[in-house]
Amino acid sequence: MELSELGLDSQLAEQASRLCKAGLRLARVTAVDRGRYVVRDERGEVPAETTGKFLYHAETSVDMPCVGDWVCVQYHDADTFASIHDVVPRRSFLRRKSPGKNIDFQMIAANIDTAFLVQSCHFDFNVRRLERYLVMVNEGHIAPVLLLTKTDLVSADELARMVASIRAAGITARIITLSSETGEGVDEVKTLVVPGKTCCLLGSSGVGKTTLINLLLGKGELETRSVSVTGEGRHTTTRRHLFMLDNGGLMIDMPGMRELGILSADEGLDDSFADITALAGQCRFADCSHNNEPGCAIRKAIDSGELNPAHYQSYLKLKAESGFNEMSYVDKRKKDKAFGKMVKSVLKQKR
Repeated sequence: MELSELGLDSQLAEQASRLCKAGLRLARVTAVDRGRYVVRDERGEVPAETTGKFLYHAETSVDMPCVGDWVCVQYHDADTFASIHDVVPRRSFLRRKSPGKNIDFQMIAANIDTAFLVQSCHFDFNVRRLERYLVMVNEGHIAPVLLLTKTDLVSADELARMVASIRAAGITARIITLSSETGEGVDEVKTLVVPGKTCCLLGSSGVGKTTLINLLLGKGELETRSVSVTGEGRHTTTRRHLFMLDNGGLMIDMPGMRELGILSADEGLDDSFADITALAGQCRFADCSHNNEPGCAIRKAIDSGELNPAHYQSYLKLKAESGFNEMSYVDKRKKDKAFGKMVKSVLKQKR
């Protein structure tokens, strides 16, 4: 196997050649579970851990390895274990605000080409959640594709209304409708999962991610469990991991995410709400607040029915959330740096 089959492209290879010094080899992180890693190169997979020097220089959680990262490693114990010395700069990434009250980034995965945003037509469909996923994906420079699963559990009219509501929200990403019972849409997904390219599945627990992977594999390799009376599959995936499909495509499976906090995602917001961004550029005043100013293109679009008010309110909510979290994050970083300087000063005085 060559590293290109694991997703290495010319851009990543060039960066890795400058970063991986003598004695280090290039490998890809295929699994992360509570600070433990698995890396893979041409020869296979081995467990790995970060070096003390790496941890010392890692300023934030963003600097830590995540699934899909390319890393410079040194092998030990007859190539049965590896130590991670550095992370190659990411070509694309998927991150969110850390769950709970902690204001920090959580890296989810990296170097992804296509993100499949999965929602069940039967119990999970939510346009506002789709918008959150789109912000995360667009911020990380990943191509989004929407997958609507379990279409056999809704009528054709219901499905049409769901698709219409997605388009009404200004979402232009490709939509694929899927049914594991009838096989609808599976072949269309297969055309997007190609050798040497990395895809990921994003969605709540039980929407059919593992079932889809099994359909792509053509066998029941990943564990699935019975479905509840609501049509919701019970949670099965417990860790993020990358694996290769039979056709050479690379897939990252990950647990369902209950919290999708937005942090410092201006680019993702502009790309995900491109219709609103374009309208704002047509306002008479550059600093228009889109309230009562004359010549406001956004107010005009809402009044005429061109712009869905719920879509605009979602944009305002996500923008405010991103801005608030960013200010809190910057404040936290300042405090962390001040504390770090104090600790280093104390240690220096003790020497």
